[in-house]
Amino acid sequence: MLTGLFLLAALFAILLYVLTPESPMARGPILLASFIVILIGSLLAILFVVRWLLRPYHQLVGEAQRASVASEILKSQDEAEFVLETFQSVVAQLQEQRTELEKLSAEARERATSAEKFSERIVASLPSGLLAFDANGLSMVVNAPGRTLLEVEEKVLGESYEQLLAGHAELASMIGDCLKRGTLYRRTEIEAVSSNGRLRRLGATVAPIELPPEGSPRGALCLLTDITEVTELREQVALKRNLESLGEMSAGLAHEFKNSIATLHGYAQLLESEELLNEVRNLSSMVTAFLNFARPQPLQMEDVVLSELVEDCAKELANTNVVIDSGEPIVVRADERMLRQALMNLLRNAAEANHRSEEYVFVKLENSTIEVRDKGPGIPAGDLPKIFIPFFTTKPNGHGIGLALAHRIVTEHGGTLTAANCPTGGAVFTIKLPA
Repeated sequence: MLTGLFLLAALFAILLYVLTPESPMARGPILLASFIVILIGSLLAILFVVRWLLRPYHQLVGEAQRASVASEILKSQDEAEFVLETFQSVVAQLQEQRTELEKLSAEARERATSAEKFSERIVASLPSGLLAFDANGLSMVVNAPGRTLLEVEEKVLGESYEQLLAGHAELASMIGDCLKRGTLYRRTEIEAVSSNGRLRRLGATVAPIELPPEGSPRGALCLLTDITEVTELREQVALKRNLESLGEMSAGLAHEFKNSIATLHGYAQLLESEELLNEVRNLSSMVTAFLNFARPQPLQMEDVVLSELVEDCAKELANTNVVIDSGEPIVVRADERMLRQALMNLLRNAAEANHRSEEYVFVKLENSTIEVRDKGPGIPAGDLPKIFIPFFTTKPNGHGIGLALAHRIVTEHGGTLTAANCPTGGAVFTIKLPA
């Protein structure tokens, strides 16, 4: 195409040269103009040809550019989608982990609640009293047996140990010593007086609650057990053994005394001395009672209605006001004659202990338990452990056999006889027989 255009331009110049006048002045401008036209045309043709030749390249470059832009767009789109998908995946994993964490947390709470309830059931099921105090001496735990032993209300949490144990000075002193010095008390026996005036004996174990770190304030833990019956049984067994030994040792001696008293009684009758005769009779009565105590007789067991037995004993006491509080008739297996003797001794002692003759003796029957109360001055604390020992008496004319004999009779029936002082005054003797 370029060659054809050049040839056409050359042919046009030749024709123009031939047709123009022959004078140089006329052909010169024509030739110059032809040359310029041919040159410009040739350049235009060259540019056109070059552009035509380069068009595929431009198309290729354009396509490449468009492909690059599309690739960038696609790449950016892919990266956004990748980031979005990654974020969504992370969020999904976090949600799964959150769900799992909530599940584990719920299980942990459930286990903690279950453990707490189990601990509460353990504390509530303990037969012994449990008391726990923090470093400030405030109560954190007081279970039902503990409230019963201390005779306090249910809402006692948060109270100081001085206020909670106001009626138990010895136990409060132990708790305070444990809180201040960390002193450990193992199975310490303390005495407490109940609201009805009965003396109770408690076994107390007080231990410090050590809290980390070392040297920090400590709490105190206290275990309480009512050992009244165990202590009474232990004392009853010890007393029974001592009395058995004493009875075996003194039976022979009392027999010899009785023989000598019989001789003295004969001489007193011969001398016709009434005063001497009365003294011999009193001495004979005492020796006879001591022999009855020293040589126990076999029990003749039968069914005995306690209320009827107590009423019969009350009728035998002249000039004595006896008030009987009894419920339904209770039948026990006992030797009526010996049990009557024991009850008569208790009722006589109660009547003699009253300040005035018009004061009453109160007898309470509950199940197979008999309580005999008087309105006297009570029993001195130092005499309580000794009142059932033979020949121990606080009466000017007493011989100290009545309570010892009553104790032996009740013990032979498999029961217990105890004595205590009432808070309102007077003494109370309690007989507990097997049902």
